[in-house]
Amino acid sequence: MTNKRVLFLSVSAGAGHVRAAEALRAYVSLNTPEVSVVHMDAMHFVSWCLRKLYVDLYIFLVKSAPALWGQVYRLTNRIKPDAALDKCRRWIERLNSKRFIKAILDFKPDVIVCTHFFPAEILSQLIADGLLHCPVWVQVTDFDLHRMWVQKNMTGYLVPNSEIAHLVHMHGVAPDAIHITGIPLMPAFTEAARRDVCAKDFDMNRTSITLLLMGGGAGIGQLSTAAEQLLNMQSDIQIIAVAGKNLSLLNELNLLAAQYPGRLKAVGYTNEIERLMHSADLAITKPGGLTVSECLAMGLPMIVISPVPGQEEHNANYLLEQGVALKAFDMHALKYRVHFLLTHPEKLHEMRANAKLLGRPTATGSVINTIMKGL
Repeated sequence: MTNKRVLFLSVSAGAGHVRAAEALRAYVSLNTPEVSVVHMDAMHFVSWCLRKLYVDLYIFLVKSAPALWGQVYRLTNRIKPDAALDKCRRWIERLNSKRFIKAILDFKPDVIVCTHFFPAEILSQLIADGLLHCPVWVQVTDFDLHRMWVQKNMTGYLVPNSEIAHLVHMHGVAPDAIHITGIPLMPAFTEAARRDVCAKDFDMNRTSITLLLMGGGAGIGQLSTAAEQLLNMQSDIQIIAVAGKNLSLLNELNLLAAQYPGRLKAVGYTNEIERLMHSADLAITKPGGLTVSECLAMGLPMIVISPVPGQEEHNANYLLEQGVALKAFDMHALKYRVHFLLTHPEKLHEMRANAKLLGRPTATGSVINTIMKGL
């Protein structure tokens, strides 16, 4: 496998696609250092107008007009690939992706994995034009399948479960090109850790009920509001609230933490999310594909909040069907469900057991083993 070149392609429309590609890159770097591996975010190479469309407009819609995003999601899922409108869209995208295409061809990869449909669309045309000859794989990063993820000329598809494998097959892909691997997670998710040690590292009480709060939204409000409401429910609850890169939210949470000494831990961007999950009894989160896969890998039950219409809605439905999550539409529902689970520990135990059965902490290794066969 010496001198092989592996390329992972993502799109920074939401964090999940980038995190999946970065998990794959980290695994290869850690386990096969002799392989040359690169992760490219396509949005760093395309024109500013295409970047605005794929990143800024997407983020604006899911935050400010989720119902409109849901309509866009459903409409684009129904449009046939050979429709004039879709052909025009793909032509415009290629026109605005010349630097991205050049970066791919200059790297001379032996294998490529796409964690978003956009690079897969670009590569499909390159293969058709005879400009690219290496295997190209598509890694699905949600418990849902939008038809744009299925592209011509792909070597194969790496999917989270048997249902998505079935849907890919229904789009005309041969069964032997579909591999149920799970969604890639960072290597740390395969490492054992003790709850008491992790809790101590974050200055949390090792025996208190711990809620991990990761994301507000419509009906729930800001994390700081949700954290305060939950802290006021009962005195033995402590909360870890993750603000990510939102510094103003982190400041709000730190001010709130001062009012609840020892009961609220405000965390900014972190590379130790798995240790926070080890410390928690229950996650309260938006149902992004990567986030819920991480919770499942940790055997962490969830209450899902404010799912974006489209992929997150389907993720939430899947979790509810599998008995690993409850769903809260607003603050009243969230408080009720938290209270219900804390006063029915047998239900929380059942959800935890289901999550452990469903989780795929070794998914990244399965993906890499699949794509490296034959190289």
